Amino acid sequence: MTTQKKLSRRAFLGTTTKLAAATLAFPTIISARAFGANDRITMGFIGTGDQGRGDTGALLEFSEVQGLAVCDVVDDHLEKGRNLVNNHYGNQDCKAYKDWREVVARPDLDAIYIGTPDHWHAIISVAAMKNGKDVYCEKPETLTIQEGKEMLKVARRYGRVFSGGSQRVWGDYNWFHKMIYGGRIGQVQEVWVNIGDPSGPCNLEPEPIPPGVDWNMWLGPAPMRPFHHTLINRDWRPFRDYSGGGMTDWGCHVFGGALFACNLHKTGPVEVIPPDGKEVKNLTYVFANGVRIYHNGGWGGQLTFKGTEGEIGQYGDRKNQKEIPPNIQIPNYKGNSGIFGDFLHCVRTREKPFRDIEIAHRTATVAHLGNIAYGLNRPLKWDPIKEEIIGDPEANLLLDRAKREPWSV
Repeated sequence: MTTQKKLSRRAFLGTTTKLAAATLAFPTIISARAFGANDRITMGFIGTGDQGRGDTGALLEFSEVQGLAVCDVVDDHLEKGRNLVNNHYGNQDCKAYKDWREVVARPDLDAIYIGTPDHWHAIISVAAMKNGKDVYCEKPETLTIQEGKEMLKVARRYGRVFSGGSQRVWGDYNWFHKMIYGGRIGQVQEVWVNIGDPSGPCNLEPEPIPPGVDWNMWLGPAPMRPFHHTLINRDWRPFRDYSGGGMTDWGCHVFGGALFACNLHKTGPVEVIPPDGKEVKNLTYVFANGVRIYHNGGWGGQLTFKGTEGEIGQYGDRKNQKEIPPNIQIPNYKGNSGIFGDFLHCVRTREKPFRDIEIAHRTATVAHLGNIAYGLNRPLKWDPIKEEIIGDPEANLLLDRAKREPWSV
């Protein structure tokens, strides 16, 4: 614990406006926090559809969490979210909102959970952090590479804790990490990542907007288009305006596992080569140390690793996950109980969580670069330090995209 004089977080933030558009005039780096009643971490939950409610329920199981607010643009989701929180505590204290800006502006909240569709993640995260909130954001944390760069910049400038939601990187793939860090296959040379494809255009037929749905707010920064019921029921991932498709959805898990196993999770590739139907069979990422990561292929399920002294995967005739991994310690979650416990621990200690925004952004960048290479159907040279595509102005324009007014990051 630092010996610096403690500063009341709520007193400091009392001067913020009621809209997320208002920002603090200078960075706030608070080394010791003043929490709410009973020393709890007070939280607001934005996005209470199926995934959001599941995560909200899991976070409420932590005794140090006090849920105070829920937000959703669909009345049915909102009411279910509020009931979930109120039933947990046996009271009616949870306030419901349809405008997330009112939630992030509340001075009595310490942290925000974001479970919205992907196209909202960056805007809400940045506004929350500028309003002094720590953030847990579901994966994929970004819709574009530029969004991730801005989220990282804001998190560092305002001294915020940000955890991405790729729980499978450690939870599902720690066997690989232990085997590889323990030297089981020698120096890694190649990795195969089996996930879905990029997203595409949304061509759903128009439907009438039902009562209780704020469709304009659901779209937010995305282009205006007619309502369709599947978009408010978790079926928006195939469409580019809202998601990067399977490449970013499971990609944040599986690319994340591959990058962490290879100790490449804080950098990026130097080249991305799309398949040409001849020599290049799969989309290929080339890293400065010579490691190649392929989109799809391999023999081992979601992940296959080949090294100088062997190969390992998950399934098939060569299944070898029955091997006991080396008994080595690899830095992963802090605190207790997985990725949520890691986030809550870091909210208190001000440490960086396992899926810190820098690492989450780097992983999402790999997936986004793959989508760009597929879309342009040509190789890309990537500078992982400057985070720009070399010698290709057209491709660089795809690092971000226009947002519908008045929304911006």
